[in-house]
Amino acid sequence: MSCVPRPAGTVITVVRRKALRQALTPTVVRPRRPRPPIYGEDVIAALRFCWAVLGAPAGKRLAPFLPELVARLRACGELDIDEVSAAAMSAATIDRRLAADRGKLLPRGRSHTKPGSLLKDAIPIRTWAEWDDAVPGFVEIDLVGHEGGNSSGDFCSTLTVTDIALGWTENRTVRNKAQRWVFAALTGISVEFPFPIRGIDSDNGSEFINNHLLRYCETNQITFTRSRPGNKNDGAHVEQKNWAVVRQVAGYHRYDTEAELELLNRIWAAQGLLTNFFYPQQKLVSKVLTRAYAKINPAAVQREIQALTAELLVLTTAKAAARAKPTLPKRASGSEATTRAIRAS
Repeated sequence: MSCVPRPAGTVITVVRRKALRQALTPTVVRPRRPRPPIYGEDVIAALRFCWAVLGAPAGKRLAPFLPELVARLRACGELDIDEVSAAAMSAATIDRRLAADRGKLLPRGRSHTKPGSLLKDAIPIRTWAEWDDAVPGFVEIDLVGHEGGNSSGDFCSTLTVTDIALGWTENRTVRNKAQRWVFAALTGISVEFPFPIRGIDSDNGSEFINNHLLRYCETNQITFTRSRPGNKNDGAHVEQKNWAVVRQVAGYHRYDTEAELELLNRIWAAQGLLTNFFYPQQKLVSKVLTRAYAKINPAAVQREIQALTAELLVLTTAKAAARAKPTLPKRASGSEATTRAIRAS
């Protein structure tokens, strides 16, 4: 191909005959023969089961733990599939095969943090230089409100305590955001934690920024810090657990009765076994298994949680039906009216 300039300022493009013939000859594109599927339907069904047992994690979290989980479920008599098939599946394949199932999941909630300003000067903002995140015992704490879209009145809230180094997470539901209930739940969790709590980092809510918690931390030589106002990413570890644990299990309904409070705490007692012994942690390098691990059947624990959440759903839906808006009385007709109609002049 060459270009020959003309004096008039125009350019005439000259195309060689062979290039023109190649450009005008249609190219037949043959569809590529699809590859035969590597994993049969029995393997995909087992994958869905494992995914459901662990609470629907992403493929990058599920893939490294899948061989160990399959071995554990086989030992408990829950699966009848060889471990080799599960170990060869990549994270991308897991996400692709579970895309339809993941699309059925629903989100969203709202924040109920109200700032407590009286003690902000006494509680420093967290700085990374003052914390040794590699040592277990430094935790982030947060509250998740169960208002169900109606923030009026009292409603239950769930306290989440997450260790930054190991991802160990404990939950407790309290009847409202009063300082006394939140403080009692936090001290109860600290007693049951498998290692001593060395530092606590919270948001700026008044349920945390108060004299009770500050005095407790000073007495027990616990570092107490707070996040920057309006920066939820400062508590990224606990915020992730708020979604992955609390919202995935309890949803977005309104819980405000004693029966729902008791049932939620029974759910967290069972959920803690799955979260801390079976759910993979992307930051975790290794986990030493104890005798308690060998006694846990993750599928049975997940079934117990599902039964409890179904019972919780029955409670909250029945409560909503009982609070339905009463029907207004029918307006009297003209013949039934007690006041005689008068025509306006």
